[in-house]
Amino acid sequence: MSTATMTSKGQITIPAAVRAALGVAAGDRVEFVEVEAGRFELVAATLSVTALKGLARRPAKGVSIEAMNRAIAAHGAKAR
Repeated sequence: MSTATMTSKGQITIPAAVRAALGVAAGDRVEFVEVEAGRFELVAATLSVTALKGLARRPAKGVSIEAMNRAIAAHGAKAR
């Protein structure tokens, strides 16, 4: 297990083994994702938006703009 110490400015140095495993280098961004209360995961944010292609499937049936507007109006009326 790798550990790091926080400075008085709230900074830490990610250990070399962790940087290598994440594939991050100087200037790369990382995200801290809360997976449960008080527990976070460190995720490399180095992928481009194009890497998300194919992540979500296409809907089986398309929806028209008119149908969307009707659904929005109906839901908005319920909220009042």
